[in-house]
Amino acid sequence: MRILFVCLGNICRSPLADGILRHMAAERGLDWEIDSAGTGGWHAGEAPDKRAIAVAKKYGVDVSMLRARQFTRNDFAYYDKIWVMDAQNYQDVIAQSTTAADKEKVDLFLNVLHPQRNVGVQDPWYDDALFEPVYQQVEEACKEIIRQFSESN
Repeated sequence: MRILFVCLGNICRSPLADGILRHMAAERGLDWEIDSAGTGGWHAGEAPDKRAIAVAKKYGVDVSMLRARQFTRNDFAYYDKIWVMDAQNYQDVIAQSTTAADKEKVDLFLNVLHPQRNVGVQDPWYDDALFEPVYQQVEEACKEIIRQFSESN
């Protein structure tokens, strides 16, 4: 299974999801390919935000080696599932789709926990205090992905 997480700059939320799910998949011996991207490209090539690195490290997850990149239309062809962090990123990704099959691959990340509620993961960029609750929320959703998808893949 090939999974892509998408947020705005690819330095906070999506690299946390990428790192957490990679960690969980590796612990379970799952042969999944996991990556992350941003709808914006201004952080391309940069490591995750130092606050994201710190909160992940606190829980034994290393995201420091990840590097930001921008989402491209080619990602639709490569990934089986594309989870986006909020409604604006959903719209930005869907705007690049060219087929119904592309659109079917895309969903809001927290819909894995709360189907069809279309709740976004809050962007912690402007508030240091949000990194901990965002980590917890992302971890919970990643656990649910493992539960739902590991038996079928």
